[in-house]
Amino acid sequence: MPQITVDYSADLADDFDRPGFAKALHEATVEIAAARPPACKTRFRRTEDIVVGPETGGHSHVHVHFALLPGRTEETKARLTEATLELLRTHVKAAEGRALHASAEVRELDASYRKFES
Repeated sequence: MPQITVDYSADLADDFDRPGFAKALHEATVEIAAARPPACKTRFRRTEDIVVGPETGGHSHVHVHFALLPGRTEETKARLTEATLELLRTHVKAAEGRALHASAEVRELDASYRKFES
């Protein structure tokens, strides 16, 4: 915990500093949501196809999903998503003429969540 998943448009592959973003995001998550540094895990999923509204081109997209153990306040969750959007502004550059759509959400892990480390 936390489990962080970042979906991003394929056209951003060369213009998204994913390692830098993950490092900064982990630091923010530790500071804002009281996570332990070694517990922060981020995976990136490249999305080949994106359609925004009626258009099939001219748009790039990044969405960050956080899954945290229960207990954070709504204020903490909002601070984390705002910090995430700010970090995206500094780590992602959409190509000239493309609109960048960035979003983030925090949800709580279900009571069934289990993990192991070996």
